[in-house]
Amino acid sequence: MSATPRTRRRTWRLVTGTVSLAAVGALVAAMPAGAHGKPGHGGGHDHAKPGHGHGHGRTVDVQLLSFNDLHGNLEPPAGSSGQVTEDQHDGTTKAIDAGGAEYLATSLRTARKGNPYSVTAAAGDMVGASPLLSGLFHDEPTIEALNKMKLDVAGVGNHEFDEGRAELNRLQKGGCHPEDGCYTKGRKFRGADFPYLAANVTDEKTGKPILKPYTVWKKNGVKIGFIGVTLEGTPDIVSAEGVKGLKFHDEVETVNKYARELERKGVKSIVALIHEGGAPASKSYNYDCDASGAGDGISGPIVDIAKGITPKVDALVTGHTHEAYVCTIPDPAGKPRTVTSASSFGKLYTDTTLTYDRKTKDIVRTSVSSANHVVTRTQPKAKDITRLISDWNELAAPIAAQPVGHISGDLPGRGATTPESPLGDVIADAQLAHAKSLDDTAVLALMNPGGIRSDLVYKASGSEGDGVVTYGEAFTVQPFSNTVNLVTLTGEQLVTALKQQVSGGNEASPKILQVSEGLTYTLDYTKSGADRVVADTIRLNGEPIDPAASYRVAMNSFLAGGGDGFAALGEGTDPLVGADDLAAFNDYLTATTSADNPLDPPKADRITVVK
Repeated sequence: MSATPRTRRRTWRLVTGTVSLAAVGALVAAMPAGAHGKPGHGGGHDHAKPGHGHGHGRTVDVQLLSFNDLHGNLEPPAGSSGQVTEDQHDGTTKAIDAGGAEYLATSLRTARKGNPYSVTAAAGDMVGASPLLSGLFHDEPTIEALNKMKLDVAGVGNHEFDEGRAELNRLQKGGCHPEDGCYTKGRKFRGADFPYLAANVTDEKTGKPILKPYTVWKKNGVKIGFIGVTLEGTPDIVSAEGVKGLKFHDEVETVNKYARELERKGVKSIVALIHEGGAPASKSYNYDCDASGAGDGISGPIVDIAKGITPKVDALVTGHTHEAYVCTIPDPAGKPRTVTSASSFGKLYTDTTLTYDRKTKDIVRTSVSSANHVVTRTQPKAKDITRLISDWNELAAPIAAQPVGHISGDLPGRGATTPESPLGDVIADAQLAHAKSLDDTAVLALMNPGGIRSDLVYKASGSEGDGVVTYGEAFTVQPFSNTVNLVTLTGEQLVTALKQQVSGGNEASPKILQVSEGLTYTLDYTKSGADRVVADTIRLNGEPIDPAASYRVAMNSFLAGGGDGFAALGEGTDPLVGADDLAAFNDYLTATTSADNPLDPPKADRITVVK
């Protein structure tokens, strides 16, 4: 999902002082068997019967387990970020707590039982925008966890490029971090046991893929090829430094190219891992995506991509939008083809049965069945993953447990169901406060929604007590290490930027900027494109925006570079670079809250929404 990229490593400033990474080192899967839900759940596709086609005839059933957008969430995500919605038979919905690497590992291991032909794949963003437990250590803990889960193959996502090409290569091949070194004495990071695939990412100079474009999974004569691509628009949502020297190519053209190459090599069964996705009509993981009623189905970039990918590809595992779906989208020949996505943060996994014909060496498409399953937290934890989390937590504890502020209730951010979120308001206010400390002419702050990675939850995550915000919790919200930048915009540029939230590349999937106190306007979803932002309602401290006037505006360095389709923000002049955005957020909480005076969740009423 679009987000603010990490542009540099963060200096670990705490309320009580500074602790370096070196000092820290010195201080130290869906439900269980029989509980996968009711038959037919997961988009109306029946799940194949266990034990069928296990290699004793012409066909053999291959189990494909898949997930996407883990984002280093080794521990169960907090609040609504750690829940999935389930449709009930009576027409109501139910929220189910889900996710956590200990449970994902158990789910995958349980699902594999009785399936001798089982392969596990991921569709990008396994790392990046990660909570402190993983992000503090450059996501080494997540790679180690995925190795233990026996992940066979992963496509890259946009967040695999947050720290640049060299760091992605290190995650693949291993070795200690070039700046922070090894985190445990005498122990060297070995890298991913699985191949990362980046078919549509090439070196600008050589034109060659920077990683393997595809891999072939083999067992007892059964061969399935996997092609991995990320979205072509990755440079628009990752910092320029992260994609320096790289070129990103069209997803359809790339997959079709390598599907032909695989076929020439005798591999006719092919799965595409695509880090791009869509939006189903329902948020429920067990929604029947193939329902034929008005307003049903799926929309978004993956629809056209799926329709353009050659029929040589038998199934598409997708991601990026953090949605849950199991859909059928016709290939260019009009033949039905399964397209899946398993939400995010390890809350779901997809179980797909691919019937492999030993004679044709191809998948029998009419036999493909698939369903999403919840990674419940009522099943046993995987003990090896628990030990891994405990070991890394011991290293992170001196930083993670530091209190930085107090809240009186939940602050929905990532999990908010409205365009403007309470947490987004607080972050924008914090950035404006920091900007004013540098330049008292600052009047406004803007925050991109994709840079808010979680909620702030009132309930304690550890022993700190309810309502206490810890450094680790704040890091989970803003993990990217951007700076708070100040630029001067004309009123015309500011209005243009607000219209870019819902037009151009953002029209199909709006990116509503979170705004600081004082800015108000109406967002009318009954209109289309830029007209959704009702220009004559835009007010700053009660006054209309003057197109010819100049305004000093704060935003993170990603937005200041025109990221997320906000070209107008990239046109700002007289730049002033401030502190780390997380430091600004923590300083604001520390300065304005206490145990006796906690922060009350804002009403999130700065933007009036008309539907």
